[in-house]
Amino acid sequence: MGGESTTRTAPRSGGTGTGPVGSRTGRILSGVAVALGFVLFAAGFAWGAVLYRPYTVPTSSMTPTIDAGDRVLAERVDGTEVRRGDVVVFKDTSWVTNAFVVKRVVAVGGDTVACCTEGKLTVNGKQIDEPYLPAGTAAEISNFPTVTVPKGRLFLLGDERQGSLDSTAHLTDAAQGTVAQNAVSARVDAVAWPMNGMLERPTGFEALGALSTPGPLRMILTLIVVGGVLVLGGGAYGPVAKRVGGRRSPSRTEPAGAH
Repeated sequence: MGGESTTRTAPRSGGTGTGPVGSRTGRILSGVAVALGFVLFAAGFAWGAVLYRPYTVPTSSMTPTIDAGDRVLAERVDGTEVRRGDVVVFKDTSWVTNAFVVKRVVAVGGDTVACCTEGKLTVNGKQIDEPYLPAGTAAEISNFPTVTVPKGRLFLLGDERQGSLDSTAHLTDAAQGTVAQNAVSARVDAVAWPMNGMLERPTGFEALGALSTPGPLRMILTLIVVGGVLVLGGGAYGPVAKRVGGRRSPSRTEPAGAH
């Protein structure tokens, strides 16, 4: 039998080791990516939870900007930070009991608001372009008397002017339909569901003064997305390296009995 020889295959590593898969540098970078991703992901969620609140809008009074049943994200703000054109969340018991209301601010304390001039809303004598209104509709279904907004109060309208119970529906109230600034709890930045994204800037009010600066929602979402990608990418390194290594690992033959 001395002339007969057999061969067997042996892995390049010399055995069936169970050590970590992939290069040492790759494993370190993978761990760093997972750790950094988790920090960014958690920081984004924590930041968002502190600054933003979700609200469900029950009516169509803000169509087409916000439809009935839409879920919005609103930044917590003080009423003194509100500017013309902002879509805000507020609570006023003379309007609705035990419920939040979502409307657009069209005039602030000291402003004079009226409608309509050539079919447009006027604030302090200036016609306001309102591209967020439903196509082909006027700024108001009927004229309303000129209102001078008291200091510390707001005049608000729905974007769907024909069906919105807004300041024009409360003109006979003692406050002539205005709402106190301190009744505002948040400013809407985006429609989260369906994912319609950030609200458009109300540029028609720029001639009257500075607009509100958008909140940090985009930055928060970026942190969450980047963090999630890093966690998933770093966590996938091991399985990917194992699969690639298994396909590429060569084998060699050696005579039986060789050690």
